[in-house]
Amino acid sequence: MTPDIGQFRTTAITATFRSCQLFSGLPPDEVEAIAGFSTVRSLAKDDYLFHEGDPAEGFYVVQRGALNVHRVSAAGKEQVIYVFRTGESLAEASLAGRGYPASARAIEASSVVVVPKGPFLALLARRPELALRMLGSMSQHLRVLVGLVEDLTLKDVETRLLNWLVKRFPAGTPAPATIKLNSTKRVLAAELATSSETLSRTFAKLRDEKLIGVSGATVRVNNVAELHARFRRLLGEG
Repeated sequence: MTPDIGQFRTTAITATFRSCQLFSGLPPDEVEAIAGFSTVRSLAKDDYLFHEGDPAEGFYVVQRGALNVHRVSAAGKEQVIYVFRTGESLAEASLAGRGYPASARAIEASSVVVVPKGPFLALLARRPELALRMLGSMSQHLRVLVGLVEDLTLKDVETRLLNWLVKRFPAGTPAPATIKLNSTKRVLAAELATSSETLSRTFAKLRDEKLIGVSGATVRVNNVAELHARFRRLLGEG
């Protein structure tokens, strides 16, 4: 590797870190130091970054694309925990353990920055404030998991889908309102703990009832107030 190429790589990694909340507020020299011992890994769609139980090599920052972090039950059912996108960090918790607690797979062509465990832990020993930032990032991931558990207690797919929609269309949002899906319906189905077929039928039911419209990856809510009212009725609150 020539010095010019090496400097270009470090500059690109540094730019990725600056878009990541984990590294916000760090002095430029510290960010560049971390970039200096980090590497970039490219993944084709459906490539695995790591599997559950693999020895932890470090943690990652998504440079481009999206990764589906999931676990697979004994029955072979995949449950999506979270979809990480550009600028988000993942697998920080593995720094304190021996292996990854879940699997990560690219849901589109992606690249990630690999921050290796050894050099980064050595840096943490010198910079305790960075360790506090790590705790904050892991706390954010924990909140996501708690929210996932709460969502999955909802009794049926329609209720879970409406819950997903009302979170993205708060009460008072002018209608009609649209949102573009950031992932495939297959990934959304996994997030909602259902099959693609069942999710499609639920979308079709809401579409036939004129509550929503679906065009490709775009979902349109025709009546936000009715969306919230229906969700409350399904919860037995209205």
